Amino acid sequence: MIWLWLSAACMVTTAAVHGFLGERRLIRPLMMLDQGVMGVDLARRVFRLAWHALSLLMLVSAASVVWPGTPRELILLIGAAWTATGLFDALYTRGRHIGWPVLTASGIFALAGALA
Repeated sequence: MIWLWLSAACMVTTAAVHGFLGERRLIRPLMMLDQGVMGVDLARRVFRLAWHALSLLMLVSAASVVWPGTPRELILLIGAAWTATGLFDALYTRGRHIGWPVLTASGIFALAGALA
């Protein structure tokens, strides 16, 4: 059970950092651009919405892995998705994105908890 709580803690941390740092270091600078797709108000709004919706879905994942009665198969699916995302992030960014270790750890902890 401790593995699931560690997974959830990593997921919550990821969501908080994603929402806060993403807003400061990516979203705000992009919102200052007024060319290409960023010159379209609807696109700008949808981009910000999608960014923060992803953070919310990370929190839903965290709740799901520790929620009493969550099917083991669902926890395995969530763990596999987070692990795959973290490993893909590491490869795709050549390890330069700060999120890949915590994404991967979130998934591995969920898998460990589901298999324990």
